[in-house]
Amino acid sequence: MATPPPVPIDPFGSDLVAEAARLRALGTAVMVEMPGGIPAWAITRHQALRALLLDSAVSKDPRLHWRLWPQAAGRPEWQWILGWIGVRNMLSAYGADHRRLRKLIAPTFTARRTKTLQPIIERITLELLDDLSARPAGAPVDLRAAYAQPLPMRVICELFGVPDEMRPEIARVMDAFMDTTSAPEQAAATFSQITALLSDIIEHKRAHPADDLTTDLINIRDEDGAGDRLDGDELRDTLLLVIGAGHETTVNLIGNAVHALLTHPGQLEQVLGGSVSWEAVIEETLRWAPSIANLPLRFAVRDLEVDGVTIPAGDAILTTFLAAGHDPAQHGPDAGRFDATRDPGEHLAFGVGVHHCVGAPLARQEAFTALPALFARFPGLRLAEDPAGVRQVPSFIALGWHRLPVLLTP
Repeated sequence: MATPPPVPIDPFGSDLVAEAARLRALGTAVMVEMPGGIPAWAITRHQALRALLLDSAVSKDPRLHWRLWPQAAGRPEWQWILGWIGVRNMLSAYGADHRRLRKLIAPTFTARRTKTLQPIIERITLELLDDLSARPAGAPVDLRAAYAQPLPMRVICELFGVPDEMRPEIARVMDAFMDTTSAPEQAAATFSQITALLSDIIEHKRAHPADDLTTDLINIRDEDGAGDRLDGDELRDTLLLVIGAGHETTVNLIGNAVHALLTHPGQLEQVLGGSVSWEAVIEETLRWAPSIANLPLRFAVRDLEVDGVTIPAGDAILTTFLAAGHDPAQHGPDAGRFDATRDPGEHLAFGVGVHHCVGAPLARQEAFTALPALFARFPGLRLAEDPAGVRQVPSFIALGWHRLPVLLTP
């Protein structure tokens, strides 16, 4: 039987939910074509994706296990992918290398340190809400730009000691990094800007060390204090991972939850009435509208069998969090519907196994502070435009709203 041609992925992410459903109808493992013609396998079922994420025969190191890696750097149309898989941090490490990096970095993100951030999160939340309250009555406000975006950006920048004057540029380049519609030359320029900016932050913290996580990462040693540490590339690329992931994913979590509640007023009423918890809203949002819909890439170390389909050794695998979250076999026939009252089930929005996101507790903590505070201040909050006209960010990786126009009704 002839292998069907790869299914092109929409780089604009115009309708990620419908795209995931179309792929699921084709099978559990479907060959797709990402921007630039990069081939990969999309996994459309929760259990199949979970099994691959836990399988030691699935790698995140393209240098070791992607058969197309030797040609990647020489193809201009593939430049966008290098910022995701060509870096040297926990996101692109495998086996002993991953264990080494995680062992060095994980102590920096302890539960104790996350809890100490709560006063900072509450202060920033209050300041942003006060700014919103000072807006002219009845004027539409882009809640993404005025609340969902600056809150996690300010938190992560305080956590890592990013100087005030560098923060607007950090926000700009991280948004550009998530855009999968950029021309090759623009994608390469964005990545160059990011690496230069992060290098500047590191040099600033070397000259002005403080009680922040960038200083901790600069000074980190293995537990005997004598040997292993992060080298220059690992340090810079780790900052890219933790600042980018610690910011952009929480922006989308907050925005997606607000949008879901405003478009499901019956459930919002239950939440405000106390019969549905904010924890339930956050977990349902992560399942139904994960901040990262598709994460590039993993690689087959050996031939893998997935529901009767062979993924050959050296092929790339797209981590399809959105498709898994909408899988009826895992979440029921109404998996495509937002329902914060449903019995909670396992979702994969923060990954699973050795690559589970170390920043997940902080993202949940920020959302659990931001959401109830917003609706307590503006219980009559509503969308200012027809939901059908509100566009999502131009990305097949990130799932979030480009703008979130609302009316701030007390």
